[in-house]
This record gives sequence, C-alpha cells and structure tokens, in this order.
Amino acid sequence: MDHFEKDLVDALKDIVKAGNWQCVGDKSKFKSPCTKLYSDDGEHIVLVHTEDDTFWAMDSSCPHEGGPLEQGDIEDLGNGKLALICPWHYFDFSLETGSSSTGLQNQVYDVRVLDDKVFINTQCMLSLCPIPVTSIITHQDSLPVEINENMLCTWATKILQTPDPQEKVSLTKMVQEKWNSWEITEIGESSPPSQPSRRDNLTVLEPGKIKRGKGGTLASRIALLHSLANIEQWAIDLSWDIIARFSTFTLSTGEPLPRQFFDDFVKVAGDEAKHYQLLEQRIMELGSFFGALPVHNGLWQSATDTSHDLLARLAIVHMVHEARGLDVYPQTLSRFAAHGDSSSVKVLEVIYTDEITHVAAGLRWFTYICSKEGCDSLKTFHDLVKLHFKGFLKPPFNIEGRKTAGMTEEWYVPLVKPSNLQKTS
Repeated sequence: MDHFEKDLVDALKDIVKAGNWQCVGDKSKFKSPCTKLYSDDGEHIVLVHTEDDTFWAMDSSCPHEGGPLEQGDIEDLGNGKLALICPWHYFDFSLETGSSSTGLQNQVYDVRVLDDKVFINTQCMLSLCPIPVTSIITHQDSLPVEINENMLCTWATKILQTPDPQEKVSLTKMVQEKWNSWEITEIGESSPPSQPSRRDNLTVLEPGKIKRGKGGTLASRIALLHSLANIEQWAIDLSWDIIARFSTFTLSTGEPLPRQFFDDFVKVAGDEAKHYQLLEQRIMELGSFFGALPVHNGLWQSATDTSHDLLARLAIVHMVHEARGLDVYPQTLSRFAAHGDSSSVKVLEVIYTDEITHVAAGLRWFTYICSKEGCDSLKTFHDLVKLHFKGFLKPPFNIEGRKTAGMTEEWYVPLVKPSNLQKTS
C-alpha cells in the first residue's frame, strides 16, 4: 500500500509539472489586492485577490508603456466584470480575459487554489523576491548652463533645465527657428542634467498613487489629456537630451554624427512642443489646466537606462516606446470620438501623424549607425531590446502605422512572447 501511494504521489507530481502549475505560496500570504511575482524571464506577473476571494493573474507590465499594474486599482466597469487599471494612463484590463476597452491585450494566466495554496499555470519560475539588478550610475546634475547662442547643445541643456513647460515650449520653438535658419551653426558640447527640471508646484507622485475617474466622464477625458500632456513634456526633454548627451558621439571610423541627425531631433523637439501646447490648450478649453492633476516621472527611466548608449536610446525610446504610441493612438482616438469630443480628436490626429515621423527618425538613425559599423540592424535591435526593455513586446500592433514609419513586422514580431504571436495581426 505504501508503494502504491508513493507511485500515486509521483504520478501527480508529474502531472503538475507537465501542466506548468507552480505553487507561489500559501493563500494567507496574499491578503493584499495585488501582489507582484517576479519571473525569471523578466515578464513579471501580478496576482490579484478580489473581495469575493477569487484569484486572478496577468502580466504586471502594462502593454502600453510598461506601467506597473501591481500598483493599479481594481474597478467594476459596470457590467459585473472586474478590471485592473493601469496607474499611468488609466487603461483597463479585464481580470478574466486581459482585454482592454482601448483595444490592447494583456496576457492572463490560470490560477487555482488547492489546500490553501495558490498555483499559477506558467512555464516561468516565479518568486516573491525581486531579481537583483545592477545599480544605475547617472550623471550628476550640472549647474545652470552659460548659453553660447551659436551652440545647439548649450540651448538643449538650457531647455532641459527649464522647469516651466510653457517656457520650455517657447525656447524650443525659438531654437528650432534659429537652427533651421542657420543662426545657430555649431553643434557644440554640453553636460545635460541627469533629469530635467520641473515646476515646484507640480505634484509628482509614484505612478501607482495617481488615481483615475470613471470611464466616459468629462473628468476622465481631462485626466487622459493631462496624462498625454505630461508625456509630451517628457518627450520634449527626451529630444533635447539625445542632442546634448550624444553630440560628441563618433563612429568607430572617427566620423561624427552628420548635421541631418540634429536636424531630425530638433524637428522632433519642435513637434513635441507643439503637441504639449495643443493638449494644454484643449485641457483649458475643458475647464482645467496642466498641473491641476498629479503626474509621474516614470517615463524618464528609459532615458536613464540608455544614457550611455546611443543605439540603445534610439531602440528603446524611439523604436519601442514611440512605436507603442502608434499602437494605442487609434483606440485613444476612438474613446474621445465615442463621446463626441471632436476637438480632442483633432488634436490627437495631429499628434499621431507626427509620431509616425518620430519612429521613422529613430529607425533611420539606428540603421544608419549599424550600417556604418557593419553590424546587423535587426539582430542589434533585438539584442538591445532584450537587454534594456523589461519583458516582451505585446500585441495588438498598429501594423499600418508602424509600416508607414518603416518598421515592418520583422523588427518587432520576434520580440513577442510565443503564446501571443497569434495576436500580432
């Protein structure tokens, strides 16, 4: 009889192993609504425990821009179905299916509770403890820069150190005009700050502390526009940072970057300034103002992570994050159109058209540098994304928008989790 029981236990263990069911701990450990579980493949999972004592699990990184879903709220969307809300940009993800009203899709996992232990069905090893990471060394903030009016980089650093967004926009437009008219002729060299300046009266919170309104209300639309304006303010700074930080970049042949590189990113900075101004004006038309709601600075993390490597900066900021913006803008447009907000739709259409050219600029200079260095562009891109981006790229993708920017499927499909490949079209 003992031998029979041992054989039965061994057989049951084999079944559990074959089914990829992992015990993540006793049920009593998971009293909080959301618990982050760290995965050995970097695709971490959030375990959700709802008030009806049901457990759910999905990828913890928002498919939009990687927002931490484990810091989000659980909300009933009105149809009896519960959703986890991203704390960065308020996208909702069904706990049951992972689908979102924005058109995005998150990966969900089966969860079982057996003998008061929680099991998740996944091929990856999970842990409650974070995986150790290498400390990031950043540049110290520089002192206020002395402007050389004929040098692009000193202007770039000046704009990065300008806290007021309206002044940042004005300076950007002025420098763009001077650069395009050849009143500024030198690229120069300057030390940009480790992080751009922001107004003292701007409320900056951890991403998970920012709350949202109910979907479909005026307040909710204002909150989304406010969030987009915050993104555009960071985008202005990202454009000037790539100019200042990599102005002295040289190829292995000793060649510097051509002037056309700086032409492109001055234009990107000007576009982002225009976008911020359009969004701020629209927020005011709706009865609010930028700064009325809290913001977060999580979007600067990619700049910090890639401050040492121009190819990595182009790959992550312009070919991953900005391309992701192309993916979500059609759904965002639909959300405003559904509520008859045609004025906001017009603003978002302008932004979307410009963002295609920004992805194209990142792709153009990434492939330019790779060709000059004699390295394979696709392999280099895939390697850099795996190194600097947490987890996998997630569908659905705006295939047409990406293709217009020159980013065909071979760039991003190999970076999709295998179980999600059927969702890329």
